[in-house]
Amino acid sequence: MALVGLVRVSTSKQETLRQHDDLDPICVKVFEEKISGKLKVADRPGLQAALDYMRPGDMLTVQEADRLGRNLLEGLIVLNDLFQQGISVKILHGIAAGEHTERSLILDLALALAEDRRRDIARKTRDGLQAAARRGRKGGRPRVVDADKRRAILARHAEGQSLREISRGVGVSLAVVHGEVKAAQLGTAPAAE
Repeated sequence: MALVGLVRVSTSKQETLRQHDDLDPICVKVFEEKISGKLKVADRPGLQAALDYMRPGDMLTVQEADRLGRNLLEGLIVLNDLFQQGISVKILHGIAAGEHTERSLILDLALALAEDRRRDIARKTRDGLQAAARRGRKGGRPRVVDADKRRAILARHAEGQSLREISRGVGVSLAVVHGEVKAAQLGTAPAAE
């Protein structure tokens, strides 16, 4: 029996070090994915690679139950797939900590709590952004283009410079230049970067 680890975060900007600190010392191999846990198993490359690597009797090891899936349904599908292949699950932290060879109420509860926690975070974020908007503040990253840079971008574009040349000349990313030019063409304000 081999312990095979799965590290998952939802976006490429999130760190995986804490999960690796727990899994690397005890697993023969650790797979990583930076993708939403709401996707189907076939659409999760790290999980799919781990499943392809594992043999019956191996144990998929995760830091917490929500690394299997961020909602109850997807988590249960992952668990059912694993258990049908003869692969057990080891969860290191949380209410479902321990080794599991079949579905149990505690595993289902851990996945349901993960989904509820995700929903609660989304609600609090949305509420915070709405409260800030009522006060005249807008969420998101600060704009990198002020009125002077916008004029320079549009003037260079009118002169026929390529977006890439404008990007280098003004000192902003190609995506920012593209957004400014497109907004000017549509007659709208550019989106926040």
